[in-house]
Parts: sequence; C-alpha cells; structure tokens
Amino acid sequence: MRILAFDIGGTAIKIGIINENGQILESSEMPTMAHEGGEALMSRILTVISEHKDVDRIGISTAGQVDYLEGKIIFASENLPGWTGMEIKKRIEDAFNIPTIVENDVNAAAIGEAYYGAGTNAKSFLCLAYGTGIGGAIIENGEIYRGAYGSAGEFGHIVTHVGGKDCTCGARGCYEAYASTTALVKRVKQEITLNEVNGRVIFNLVNDGNEHVKKIVDEWIFEIIMGLINLVHVFNPSLIVLGGGIMEQPYIIKYIQDNLPRFVMPNYRKVIIKAAEIGNNAGILGAAHLAMKI
Repeated sequence: MRILAFDIGGTAIKIGIINENGQILESSEMPTMAHEGGEALMSRILTVISEHKDVDRIGISTAGQVDYLEGKIIFASENLPGWTGMEIKKRIEDAFNIPTIVENDVNAAAIGEAYYGAGTNAKSFLCLAYGTGIGGAIIENGEIYRGAYGSAGEFGHIVTHVGGKDCTCGARGCYEAYASTTALVKRVKQEITLNEVNGRVIFNLVNDGNEHVKKIVDEWIFEIIMGLINLVHVFNPSLIVLGGGIMEQPYIIKYIQDNLPRFVMPNYRKVIIKAAEIGNNAGILGAAHLAMKI
C-alpha cells in the first residue's frame, strides 16, 4: 500500500509517500502561500495529488478544527485564511476517487508518536504541541479521543490565569497566552533588545550563561508546568508527550521532569514526561496511519 500524506501548516506543507510499514519512501515540502486564500491552497493540494496517481490512500493533517467524519474544516484561524468550511475530503474524492481522511494536525502528530515515536509503548497518553499556540490530543487505547463534538484536547484554552492576558480565541487567561513559544518570545522581546528573537536565539543565550534570559525561560517553563498540573490531575496519565520545535531543548524537558512532581498529589507523580521523537514527520506519519485504516 502507498499512502500520499500531507501536513498543512500556515507556512509550509510537508508531503510524503509512506508504505504500510510506516516507512517514508519519498518526502518533499512546499510553501503554503496561505495569503492567497483557501481555494488557492486547495488547488495546490489537488495539483500535487494529480502528480501521484499511483497511491491507494490519501491522508491529510491540517491546522484548524476538523470534522473528521466529513473531512472538512470546522474552523481555521487567520493563519489559513479562507480555510474554514473547506470540504477537503469531498473535493479530493470527487476529483480522484481515492479514499481520503482529514485530521487535525496535533491529533495526527499524536497518532504518529503513538505508533512510530515516543508513545509506542503506551496505550494511552496526552500529547501537547507548543508553538504559535498550544495544541493538544488525547490518545486512548491507541485511538484519538474526540469528545462529544469531535474537538477534545484543546489544552491551549484551559484557563490558568483568571482575567489574565487576552487570547486569540477571544477569552482571557488561556494557557497558550502564557506557555506557548509565542508567549516566551513576546516576553523576551519586552525585556531585551535583540535584532531577532526566536526559540533558538533564546536558548543560545541561555547556554551562553545569560542569567536574565534564563530567569525568563524558567518562569515560562513554570507556566508550562501550571497547565500540566491541571491535565495530570484530570487525566491521571502514565505519559505526556511534549512536541513543537522548542521542546527539542533538553533543558525544558528536564526542568519539567524535576519540578512537576512537586505540584501534584502523590498518586499522580508516576507520570512520565517525554519529548516527541519524530519531529516534523509526525504529522504525515499519523495521517498515513489513519488513512491505512479506511
């Protein structure tokens, strides 16, 4: 079996041909060019598919809230303008008659980690991705737990600071307003003058011994821990997998591992905290795995 998988983000689209054993046979990447709108994006996806007619299934991992059964976008932020309402599955199957699944990007990444990465030895775990915001997924017995209306796992919008900072969702005090990579970058920009600020720059400063930046980073990691405390007490998970490029920094994972147990009740302290293991391939591998099952 050959599966054509896409991982659609606001900046880039990762594309892979994957076999039934989860091996990536081919991979490439192209810019999303999201500013051109949802219809232009859909057209590019269809063009790529037309160039790969020797595939048995198609799996789509995409940013936004997804109606998994219908394969369409319930809601997408302005990172993907015009993507809300897009009937991806119908458009693809009508054009090519190839069975297709569409899944939220963090759910797809969590499935990728479940079968090929950090979660391979755990039947159930939580997965969070830290970046522009904070995405979440719940894996139960190797499957995505979707909730009553298909959107379970919006961990970025649990409230950790009542009446706090404005969030992009319209509420105030949400977890991602304090613990996302975006929140860290904003905080550093407010306190330090630099030509460029991103996660790599910040941790280069930490590794070079900049105590001011290290203090900001430590306070930010405590914001991460605050959200995890709530999730640990609600779900009592054996494992939490933390993804997003920023989580490739071993300092963050070790800090959480060392400090989280101090803030949870004794029966919850066995939870294992791990960094995601398959990085940028998690989305296409998860989408491909889901596509194999249809």
